[in-house]
Parts: sequence; structure tokens; C-alpha cells
Amino acid sequence: MSNYRMKLQKIISELQQKHPKKIDLTLNRTFNLLKKLGNPQEKLLNVITVVGTNSKYSICKSLKAILNQSGYKCNLYLSPHLQSYTERFIFNDLEISEENLINLLEDIEKTLGDDPATLFEILTCAYLKMCEEYKNNITLIEAGLFHQFDSTNIFKKNLGSIIGSIGLDHLKWIQNKTIDGIIHEKTVKLLNSNIFVNKQQNEDITLKIKKALKSNKSKKFFFGSDFNYVKAENNFMLYEDSFGSMLLPEPNVFGDHQLANISTSIAAARNLFKIKDEDIKKGITKIEFKGRLQEIKSGNLKNLVGSNRLFCDGGHNINSSIAIAQWVKQQNQSVHLVVGMMKDKDHLGFVASFKDIVKSITLIDIPNQSDSISKEEFKAKIKEINKNIILSNSIKESIQSMKKYQNDICLVVGSLYLVGEVLNLN
Repeated sequence: MSNYRMKLQKIISELQQKHPKKIDLTLNRTFNLLKKLGNPQEKLLNVITVVGTNSKYSICKSLKAILNQSGYKCNLYLSPHLQSYTERFIFNDLEISEENLINLLEDIEKTLGDDPATLFEILTCAYLKMCEEYKNNITLIEAGLFHQFDSTNIFKKNLGSIIGSIGLDHLKWIQNKTIDGIIHEKTVKLLNSNIFVNKQQNEDITLKIKKALKSNKSKKFFFGSDFNYVKAENNFMLYEDSFGSMLLPEPNVFGDHQLANISTSIAAARNLFKIKDEDIKKGITKIEFKGRLQEIKSGNLKNLVGSNRLFCDGGHNINSSIAIAQWVKQQNQSVHLVVGMMKDKDHLGFVASFKDIVKSITLIDIPNQSDSISKEEFKAKIKEINKNIILSNSIKESIQSMKKYQNDICLVVGSLYLVGEVLNLN
């Protein structure tokens, strides 16, 4: 491990001690630290906030690819990361170096002093402070938990908000544990500007979002009514909105749900920035998603899987399992799942999406995560769905066991933490 990597881990550990709770949904500590930093959030000129249960990352990355193609510079704040905290901090289109992130966090730690703040609040404030140096860029902010009391909800104005797909997740953090409760948390504090709403799991959720946004004065754009896409022949997609229709080359990403996410990014790009068709067509071919139906084409783990293909996806809730299962059904190869999940997820619901459509399910513990469910407990929960469940002692062992198959697909799913471990091992 490099010196910088060790130093970064050390300062992250120190910052985690600044507040006893890992998550604490109130905003006073964030505003306190931002004030000490000179309120950098008020100096950023072109902010777009992305909220939702799923698809936030994909929408951010798609919009960034389109904007970059059109000549715009972007800053991007993401969470969580897969392999390094540096992934969360993108300024002027470049990921921060470990050395610069250490320096930034040391400065923020000094400014914070003995005041309390959660690690996520500190990271968010650090990001905003450094963003000041690139305040004329387009700044894309992926919201954290829910949005209402999340430390990214600190802007007085923005260019627009994008609502990804909304589903049931993180229920232990809210009182109203229904889809209505989650929609309320994600939409109630959205600013009055422009709101773009992604394709939802069903029409009922879209209608609930419309109702929740009734009093918001923003100009609103809904997937299905204000913009849409259909798959066309020869790997093209036809995108349509009030500006007209465009025949687009299908992006180099897997999963039909990603085409909806990309369409929402196109709607935002056209309405907020009047991006030319040519730049959209070129931009979407440059989209790259890490840990979202990502095919691993070379490396240590790929060498273990024999003649089979190796994919990973960090999806960990029912919305994502339904989307991934849809992709599995479209494959003309048999698919084997390797699954590890955190304790607080809907394990049964997640695995139920794959009932009768995968050839085998192997369960593993997520390495280095004390809050993950043990493979034995996991098996007890889902044994009614699938009798053919294999337990494996490690990521390597589970992938190596696929060698006995020929030209199948091995898909590692269930947690972003697990995907991070897979990418590190590879």
C-alpha cells in the first residue's frame, strides 16, 4: 500500500471520530462548518442536484459525458466510492489525487476544530470548499441519504434537480417507511428551478412524485410524457422530446434501465444547455460506468473464470435487482450469481427477482464489512426461493468455481462494498 493511501486512511479514521453517529440526519453541523469555511456553496454558479434511490450515479456520469463533449467543464461529487475516496472528488473533469485530498481534509479538520460532524458532512464541506476554485464549471452533486436532511441540501439556488428512480431502501432512517415517505424526503426540499424525473418502476410511483411536487414552482419534465426513448433497429435508440426526435447510437453500457437514465440526462442537457444533437450523439458513446453491469475483461479475477464472462453490479435493493434481472433474461448465455449483502437490506426480495432465471446462486461474506450478513444467515433467509444455493469462503474461490462451466456469465451482485473488493482484487 502506498504511503499516501495509508495517510489517507489514517485521516479518514480520525475524521470518523468527530461524531459518534455514522449517519445523523440534521443539517446544523454542516451549516456550522460551511460558515467557518466562508460559505463556499453560495459561490458556486451552476449546480445540478441528483436525488433518488437508484440511478443517481448513472445520470451524473451520462450528463457529464454529454456536457464534456459540448465543451463544458464539470465538477462531480459522488458517493459512495468503490475503491478509493478520491473517486468522490472530481474537479475540472479530473479525479483528485490522494496527496491533494489528504491536504484538503487536513485543512478542513483544522477549520472544524473540536466541533462535531459526521464523516459524510466533512467530505461534503471539503468538496464544496475546493469547488470554489472551479466555481464557473457545471457542478453535479449526487445527493446522499434521502436529501431533505442530507448535507448536500445546502444550496439556495440551482440550475435544476434530477430525480432518479425511487424505491424502498434505507428504511431504518425514516419514520414513514413507505414509498410515500421516501418520495417526501427526496422531493420536499427541492429548489424552484427545473426538475427532471427519470423513468420509475411503475406509473403509480410517477403519479406519487407528481403529487409530491405539486407545490414546487419548478418547470417539470417527466419521462414518458415530456421526453422518452424507444429501442430502434441495429442497436440504435430513438429519443424524443419537445425539441424533436434524435436517432442515437446505443451507448456502450449494459441494461435497458441505463437507456432510461441516459434519456433523462439528455432531457436535462437539451433543456438547460441547448446541447447540439451532434454532441449528444458523440457524448453518449463515451459514457463509462464503474461497478454498474460492468464487464471485467482482464485482470486477476478474469483469469480465474475460465471461458466465462465476468460482470459486477453494486445493486443492493429491489429496484436494482429487478433491473438487473431484466438484463439477465435478455442474455443468450446462462448466468450464475455470486451474492453478498449488508445486513439492513431486503435479502429475500432482492434474490426473489432472480427466481428461475439464473443457473446457480453462490453466497459469500463481504470482506472487511462487519455490517454484512453472513452467508449462513443469508442462506437460511432465501432457501425457499432456491434450493441450489452454494456457500463460498471468498470472492476468489466463488469465481474460480465457475471454471467448470463453459461460456456462461458470472455476475457478482448485492453491494457496492462487494464490487469495490472485486475491483481491488482484480
